[in-house]
Amino acid sequence: MEPIIGIDLGTTNSEVAFIIDSNAEILKDNDNGIVLSCVSIDPESKKIITGSEAANQALLYPENTVRSVKRAMGSNIEFLLNNTSYSPQEISAFILKNLKERAEKVINQPISKAVITTPAYFTDAQRMATREAGEIAGLTVVRILNEPTAAALAYESDNSENQNIMIYDLGGGTFDVSIVTIQNGVVEVLASTGDNHLGGDDFDKKIEEMLVSYIQDEFDCSVADSKSVMARLRRAAEQAKIQLSSAPYANIEEDYLYKNGSEDVHLSYELQRHEFEDMIEDYLDQTMTSVNKALADASMLPADLDKIILVGGSTRIPKLSQMLEEKFKMLPSQQIDPDLCVALGAAIQAGREMGIDSTGVLVDITPYTFGISALGEINGEFSPHKFVPMIKRNSKLPTAKSDAFSTVFDQQDGAELKVYQGESDNALENVLIGEYFFKLSKLPAHSTIIIKYELDINGILKIHALEKATGKELKKVIKNAFSQFSDKSLADSKNKINALWSKTSPPDQEKKETDASASLPEELLDIIQRAESLKADASSEDQEEIDRLIKDINNAFTAKDKEKAFLLGEELEDILFYIE
Repeated sequence: MEPIIGIDLGTTNSEVAFIIDSNAEILKDNDNGIVLSCVSIDPESKKIITGSEAANQALLYPENTVRSVKRAMGSNIEFLLNNTSYSPQEISAFILKNLKERAEKVINQPISKAVITTPAYFTDAQRMATREAGEIAGLTVVRILNEPTAAALAYESDNSENQNIMIYDLGGGTFDVSIVTIQNGVVEVLASTGDNHLGGDDFDKKIEEMLVSYIQDEFDCSVADSKSVMARLRRAAEQAKIQLSSAPYANIEEDYLYKNGSEDVHLSYELQRHEFEDMIEDYLDQTMTSVNKALADASMLPADLDKIILVGGSTRIPKLSQMLEEKFKMLPSQQIDPDLCVALGAAIQAGREMGIDSTGVLVDITPYTFGISALGEINGEFSPHKFVPMIKRNSKLPTAKSDAFSTVFDQQDGAELKVYQGESDNALENVLIGEYFFKLSKLPAHSTIIIKYELDINGILKIHALEKATGKELKKVIKNAFSQFSDKSLADSKNKINALWSKTSPPDQEKKETDASASLPEELLDIIQRAESLKADASSEDQEEIDRLIKDINNAFTAKDKEKAFLLGEELEDILFYIE
């Protein structure tokens, strides 16, 4: 059986888990299983460093270190390490490679497939970027799983009672709240909401800003422009936050922090827990607003909940548990380590993908409404930016919806389709996630075009269009659409990351990272080469199936399952028969 691992790719920490003897276990390497989501590069050796070693190096080379890359997923932000530019997907791929190698070392098998979690409130572009990061790291992402859903799976595995659960997930960079019902082994998400830019990083920033202000007042010097000083303050702020979760105050001591003229600046500050709670009160109130929204979406009252589950390291803040207890009259549960339960849930889902414990059912939802911009009325006034919902928020996954639209004028030979997500009637107030241009057959006015939205179990959107009069499926030109990588740029990124990673890997690991197709039998190589040459003539669905089969053939051969590789080759040849 080909192994599939479960990965929690977190803002601050990441973990990998696997089903061992029917139980989900965090895979450890002489540690607690937590890998810091930090990437750095040694400016002298050019070696890539990840985890705690990278976090330590941030103090020496902050300009060559990246933390909290998760917040940049799906964006065009570039990170500069040693004068080389990296995308968020490439930085994340280094973290995923660390986790992949850890898993291979522990279970002593090559690994090429994974379930990776994302915040429930991640956009389509952010989910696609996560999948691309996995591909760059050498992993086929068989499922993108919402983090609160993964946590529910981890708890449900030990509890078969029918119950309504609220998952409150506050991590280093993101916040989600989901209402989940568990009945007869079916885990169904009823509602999800949250904020992709709210988490422990923001709490650290508040402490950091306070310390900068204190140094300015106490020593009459500004340290905000010193990268090395700010890196030390950032670490001190995070440590103080963690300490305040179990103590009423934290002593922040940083000797020889800065040289103000000829005078050495030594920082010594006692931060009281109540001061910290005052700093982050607005953030905590924001999370409670989301809690109320999720309850309303699920048509539930606080009394309808049977359990509150806390997920993410930031939920250890005592004030947060106090707020939830006051509202729901019950003590929130941290029965499973908040830092680990998402990875454990991902492993449980990975086990299901492998055919282990396939009796349970998982029903997930989309937290966003997807739609397009069209002609219509907004508040009684005509507008070209009327938002037309196609798939509504909290729809169960997978789902597909179609609607009919009309051409505007005679001989219209094209139509631009702008895809948005959000809840406003005005499309311009929502988030533009892609633009498509459809070439038409010079249709008369009022000709019907059927637009179909498909949202898969990973929360990734696909769009199809059909001319009703001709039956022609429209070819689409994508502008700024969900994937930021072409096949070539994805391959280039993979080669770039592999080349750097090989400097940190032992020789046997370098061998594992080589392209499996190099050792494929000539018969399979011939089929793959034909597929690559014919792919441009195939439909979009066949192109995706061809790509999947080629990857699976390589993975099967790497795993020394030749029989499976040849069976997959036969499937690929069947597709080619119809294309040819």
